[in-house]
Amino acid sequence: MTGIPFMQPQPVTERSSSRRGDLLFPLLTVVCDAVAIETSFLFSYWLRFSSGLFEALGFARVASPPIEGYWLGSAAMAVLWILLYASRKTYRPRRRVVLVDELMHVAQTNTVGMLIVMSAAFFYRDFSYSRIVFGLIWVISIPLLYLFRAGVASIERKLHRRGRYLRPAVIIGGDALADNIFVRLQHHPSFGFDIAGYFSDSAAPEGLALAGEKCLGPIAAAPEYIIEHNVEIVFIALRAGEHHRLSALVTACVGINVEFMMVPDIMDILTSNLRMAEYEGLPFLRLKRNPITMWGRITKRIFDVVVSSVTLIVLSPAFLVIALFIKLDSRGPVFFRQKRVGLDGSEFTMYKFRSMAQGSERFDAHARLGIRNDPRQTTVGSFLRRMSLDELPQIYNVWKGEMSLVGPRPERTQFVEEFQQVVPKYLDRHRVKTGLTGWAQVNGFRGDTSLEERIRYDLYYIENWSLAFDIRILLKTLRASLVSRRLEY
Repeated sequence: MTGIPFMQPQPVTERSSSRRGDLLFPLLTVVCDAVAIETSFLFSYWLRFSSGLFEALGFARVASPPIEGYWLGSAAMAVLWILLYASRKTYRPRRRVVLVDELMHVAQTNTVGMLIVMSAAFFYRDFSYSRIVFGLIWVISIPLLYLFRAGVASIERKLHRRGRYLRPAVIIGGDALADNIFVRLQHHPSFGFDIAGYFSDSAAPEGLALAGEKCLGPIAAAPEYIIEHNVEIVFIALRAGEHHRLSALVTACVGINVEFMMVPDIMDILTSNLRMAEYEGLPFLRLKRNPITMWGRITKRIFDVVVSSVTLIVLSPAFLVIALFIKLDSRGPVFFRQKRVGLDGSEFTMYKFRSMAQGSERFDAHARLGIRNDPRQTTVGSFLRRMSLDELPQIYNVWKGEMSLVGPRPERTQFVEEFQQVVPKYLDRHRVKTGLTGWAQVNGFRGDTSLEERIRYDLYYIENWSLAFDIRILLKTLRASLVSRRLEY
């Protein structure tokens, strides 16, 4: 492959449209943030001094201060907060932030901004601002900014689904790794990519979704196509033995405004949270770290206890109804107990609502990791499993501290002993507590799906844990349960 001259004339195509979108939505977010800040400021002023709400609550009536001072303060606050958001890179185009994470970002940034504003107001003596107004601004601004940002994100996604402001893209590779990229992007048109096809030295094998897409030519032809068709993003799915071709591909595209995104096939890299560390000027690339700090464990445990306690209380009537139906449907106990492996390889007794005929566990060796439409299921059990309701007693395991709400799903001892021999890094799953649901399950890897892929997702969760990540997984689990998707075997 040969290099491409830097000053290459490029025709105007879809690129100009996608770039307009990259300008439009960040600008719209800035405008919405400013409107939300001004609205929260002025609404707080009205609540305190004009609505009569605080007088009704027993506060002494005070004269309304000049609104001009609050107008000036709100303008200064809007500028400050927008600069804070810009410093956190929240105005970048095509941000892919989960709404739960966005709420955390807004809460953190608004809290920091409010502390700065209150400190400035303390030293600014020419005008006296109400501390109650500041408190109201903080309370109101968080949900208001979040709703405005969620609205902008919703508009952007809808326009992408309608084919507006899409980024021209191609895939480099034609095997299962490339197919995985294609399938996931096709399932999420809201990401805003228009995939023209793939480059591979051989056609994608039959049976892959990619086989139905256009093969644009061999990998060596990719640079010329990228320039001619103004491709903005290239998804690279090359195996470890083909990485030498990546260097040639990047070199051939020097001077071209194109973004390369690579999905490695090496589990150690895919599942690790790569970070740079420096000691006495010597840089290190950290491939593995302790997944959760001590404070993180404390936070996660408090969250587990609070949520599991509330859930057990709220769902106790449902537990009684389910127990009654199980007893009426078939002979045997209400609960099914089984030894599973948890944190640090320790065993514990996991609970489920019984969903199979009594004595069916004798045939577990034949069922392995679960089979669809298991004939051993009872009528009630089939419904419970379809809705994932049979897993609810594990909330008691969470409350006891044997499990967490979110984490890798626990396996039986014999499977752990077997899998650790054939799956790299399998035992790393036990660095954290096992969970009622997990990142692999909400992404479709459950039951008789690929064990290796399931482990990849489990390890990714462990290396990238946060409380916001847990909340995100729980919300996805709830949504999946409401549409009757089975989350566990």
